Amino acid sequence: MHIYANPTRFLRLANWLTPLLFWSGLVLSLGAVAWGLFMVPPDRLMGDTVRILFIHVPAAWLGMGGWAGIAISSAMLLIWKHPLAAIAARAIAVPGMVFCAVCLATGSIWGRPTWGTWWEWDGRLTSMLVLLFLYAGYIALTEAAEQEGSSSKIAAIFGLVGAVNVPIINRSVVWWNSLHQPSSITLGKSAIQGTFLVPLLVAVVGFSLLFGALVLMRMRALIAQAQVEARLRRRALDDDAPAPTHAVAEAL
Repeated sequence: MHIYANPTRFLRLANWLTPLLFWSGLVLSLGAVAWGLFMVPPDRLMGDTVRILFIHVPAAWLGMGGWAGIAISSAMLLIWKHPLAAIAARAIAVPGMVFCAVCLATGSIWGRPTWGTWWEWDGRLTSMLVLLFLYAGYIALTEAAEQEGSSSKIAAIFGLVGAVNVPIINRSVVWWNSLHQPSSITLGKSAIQGTFLVPLLVAVVGFSLLFGALVLMRMRALIAQAQVEARLRRRALDDDAPAPTHAVAEAL
């Protein structure tokens, strides 16, 4: 875990891993979406609205997975004081929030012809909306801490506490009489036909690779920003240092 605590060593890995994740993820994502939009037949019950599945499901997966990544990074910061843990959590937050918003938007588009309404205060939808607010709160908290130069521990605690919502999202269709359909994919089995399942899994893998590339890009940017700020602080301290006296200057 501490092998890549050194920013230089981490950046050496990220420099070649980022384009690999990005381009492979982009190809798989576009291929899976095109497959789902133009090649998959309409569903027997949902018709053509089933095609939104290939964006909605990966977005939901990464919205929840993003917060799980924040929670893991927060634990690494609080327990092991990992130098890059706070940067990793900050890098995950924005892509995670975007995918969470995409999940809610595509779910509403799917719900209008299926349920007859854009929004329903269903357990799954409501808990996913709460996750979006948690992302917004976490981003605001980390930005405030960065501007004030305060500790990242408060944001890390918030990241761990907010992780309670992830299993609530997952189990909401079981715990409550939910309008949302139950999970179609569980460990060892799937209720989705192979015609839809294969491109869906490709889409999940592709979007996950893209997510990883975005996180690495943001981590590299945040590390570069921190290095620039450190140089500026050192330069400011050098400029404010008192000039040596004449005798000392001659001795030097």
